[in-house]
Amino acid sequence: MASEAVTKGQAGPWADEQIELLERMLLIRHAEARLAQTAKDVGLPGGVHLSIGQEASAVGVCSCLDVDDWMTSTHRGHGHFLAKGGEVDSMFAEIWGKSSGICKGMGGSMHVADFSRGIIGANGIVGGGLAIATGAALAAQLDGKGRAAVCFFGDGAANQGVFMESMNVSSIWKLPTIFVCENNGLSEFTVSSTVTAGKLSDRARAFGMPVEVVDGNDVRAVRSAAKAAVERCRRGEGPSYIETVTYRIHGHLEAEDLILAGGSYRTAAEIDAWRAEDRDPVSRFRALLAEEGICGADRFAELDQRAKEKVDAAVTFAEAGEPADTKLVFELMFVEPKA
Repeated sequence: MASEAVTKGQAGPWADEQIELLERMLLIRHAEARLAQTAKDVGLPGGVHLSIGQEASAVGVCSCLDVDDWMTSTHRGHGHFLAKGGEVDSMFAEIWGKSSGICKGMGGSMHVADFSRGIIGANGIVGGGLAIATGAALAAQLDGKGRAAVCFFGDGAANQGVFMESMNVSSIWKLPTIFVCENNGLSEFTVSSTVTAGKLSDRARAFGMPVEVVDGNDVRAVRSAAKAAVERCRRGEGPSYIETVTYRIHGHLEAEDLILAGGSYRTAAEIDAWRAEDRDPVSRFRALLAEEGICGADRFAELDQRAKEKVDAAVTFAEAGEPADTKLVFELMFVEPKA
C-alpha cells in the first residue's frame, strides 16, 4: 500500500497530524536510545529489548486507535506503549523497578501495561499477546461499542500455534481483531527465513481475512493500512492482518554481545543499510515533511529537543522513585471479583 498523497505546503489539521506522528516517533527513538545507554552504563533490571528502527510501525497503527481500543504488545513493547499514549515517566519508572512505575515496578521492561489507555499488556512470552487480544476482541464484540483490538507480534511469533488458533477463532466469529506482524526478518538470534516456510501473509489469507503487506518504515503506509482495518472493525466486518516489513537496528536484547561472545547472525553492512537515512523511519519521515514544507529544520530541532527533554525528565522521575514493594507481588496478581 502506497503512502497517502499530499499537496506541497499543505497546512491545517492534516499537517498538524503529520507533526504529531513525527513527534511520537522522536519520543520513542530518544526514549529507547536512553535506555540503551543506561543499560550499557549502569545496567537495568531484567532484559531490555529495543525497537529502534521500527517506530513507524508502532506509531502508524496506534495513531488510528481511540483510547478505549485494546492493544497487546510484545517483549519489544516500549514503542507500542508510547505510541498508544502511555507516559514515558511511568514507563521508565517501571523499567527502573520503582513503585512509581505504571505497574508499580512489578512488570519491568517486558510487561508494561496501562488499562486506562487500552494497553492491556506487553508480554515476555513470544506470541503471548495473540490470544489475549483475541479475547479482548470478543469482549469488544459483546459490548457493542465498536472497539478494535490490536495485537502486535513479530515474525518469530507467527510460528507459534496460538497464531493460527487466534486467527481461526477471530475469522469464525468475525471478531474485531487486527493482527499486526512486525516482520523484521529476525527471530531472536536467528534469521527468520531459515525457520519459516512460505509467506506469513499467506497464512492469514487462508483464514479469509483482508491482508496488507506494507513498508513498515513508512509511517503513512502503515497508517493507511491500519485506518482501513480499524474501520472494518468498527463496521463489524471482522479481523484483518497487517504485515509491516521493518528491521530492528539493535540486537535481540542489550546484552546480546555478551551472550553471543563475539559471534553474530547478521553483518554490520546489513545493519548499516537499514540505518541509512533513506530507510530509517524517522529520517525518512523528517525528510519527507521537509520536502513538503510541513516541517523545516527549525521546527524539527524544536520537536527533537522537546522529545529529549521529556526523556531527561523521565529519567529523573525514575531515579527518584522508591524501589518496588515486593510485598505487593501477590496482592497485585489477582483482581477482586465484582459484587
